[in-house]
Amino acid sequence: MSAPGGRDGNPLGAGGDVPLVPGRACGTCTMCCKLMVVPELNKPQGTWCTHCAPRSGCGIYATRPKSCREFYCGYLTSPGVGESWRPQQARMLLMKVDGGIAAVVDRDRKDIWKQPQYYGQLKAWSRQGMAEGWFVIVRVDEHVTAILPDSDVELGVMESGEGIEIGWRPTPTGTRYEAKKIPAQTPVDAAP
Repeated sequence: MSAPGGRDGNPLGAGGDVPLVPGRACGTCTMCCKLMVVPELNKPQGTWCTHCAPRSGCGIYATRPKSCREFYCGYLTSPGVGESWRPQQARMLLMKVDGGIAAVVDRDRKDIWKQPQYYGQLKAWSRQGMAEGWFVIVRVDEHVTAILPDSDVELGVMESGEGIEIGWRPTPTGTRYEAKKIPAQTPVDAAP
């Protein structure tokens, strides 16, 4: 299994002006129109954007919000991501998140990430990430699972502002990988 190529330690690229993989384009894929949060339109994750015609395109493409204009999924930007990860087929998006990568999964196919061709790749990326300082998570709506080299950790529903801490420690029987949810920080000014 190959690792996607990034320029900043993240396997999905550096963000910003990310070149697209030659020969790849959205085409009729509109999964980002369902799986992405679009703050400018108050569109939550997991619901179709009202401006999207599934498998056709965006009705406001020329004037689409900034968050839509700047988003490119990992399939489009990472040469090491194979054809099976095309979002229309995979029913999930690979995307860069702060500190790692996320597979954002369509709630209508919430277990598709567990299929061998996807799960094996997620595990391989997890092993690579632990060595290089980034992590892999799977997200179905607000429910998050950390993919660790030796296990998966259900972190549950992630609220706005909460974070994830993933690491390892040596034990007498070998390395133990751990993941936990970090509560949102209370601003100092907001303290009673």
